[in-house]
Amino acid sequence: MRSVWLRRDLESFKKRLSALERHVAHTGEVLTEAQVVALEKKQEDDVAHGEIETAYPGYLGSQDTFYVGTIKGVGRIYQQTFVDTYSKWAAAKLYNTKTPITAADLLNDRVLPFFAEQRMGVIRMLTDRGTEYCGRPESHDYQLYLALNDIEHTKTKVRHPQTNGICERFHKTVLQEFYQVAFRRKIYRTIEELQSDLDEWLNYYKYVSYYPIKLCG
Repeated sequence: MRSVWLRRDLESFKKRLSALERHVAHTGEVLTEAQVVALEKKQEDDVAHGEIETAYPGYLGSQDTFYVGTIKGVGRIYQQTFVDTYSKWAAAKLYNTKTPITAADLLNDRVLPFFAEQRMGVIRMLTDRGTEYCGRPESHDYQLYLALNDIEHTKTKVRHPQTNGICERFHKTVLQEFYQVAFRRKIYRTIEELQSDLDEWLNYYKYVSYYPIKLCG
């Protein structure tokens, strides 16, 4: 008798693995070593392709770099963005460079302190393969920071930057609802001035707008 996960409509190997996951969750059946390896590989592949299912805050954070524009007298402005894939809690900080140091600084200054306040941590980070996130592990500041804090690093598939879609959606929102409005209303002369207004908008975004945040309780 064929098992439930081998039904005729499960034409692809990936669909069969998904059915196997559901079957095991329902029956508690013990998997073979080969099945365990296949499921672990599928889970890693799902995350790298942006097919993200998380059970609690801090399980997987998504980080990306957003080019804001140029401010006269300041130069190029980049935003480092973090979004928790479960709660949709977001953090963003502005810099005039795009480097491993700035990528790590966002986590150190905004993200990990916040999760520590919630008595939680970050287990894994999802990023693209930009130079600010990837390099030689023994000398790359961002990867060294992740290792120091016991955070796993998952990278999106090559030539598929859209797989970090959760940050892409946030960037579209912040562009339309903050930057396009702010730059019409005000002339900014420093990063600090722009950061202050961005922080004010972020507080609105977190607690009033699209994603009401409840990390605890």
